[in-house]
Amino acid sequence: MRAGRLLRIAVIGCLLPVAFRFSQRVAAANGDPPVEGIAWALGALSLLFLLRAIATEYARGPEADFQKDLQWGIALGGVLAILTRL
Repeated sequence: MRAGRLLRIAVIGCLLPVAFRFSQRVAAANGDPPVEGIAWALGALSLLFLLRAIATEYARGPEADFQKDLQWGIALGGVLAILTRL
């Protein structure tokens, strides 16, 4: 894997927890209570994106690198968002 791909995955993975935390703060400012089971939902979505990233990595060629990086980044970001909530 090239360094550019790793950098894209890392940037996407780091921005997702920031966006999630911002979304949670906006909801709290609007008076919306935290949703029960959000960590489980994030975990399920992260697992789905991880499985999709693995399948896409082996099934598609280099023309789909951005799509693959996006899927890896979302899977990584979901895991990081869960870890930051704990």
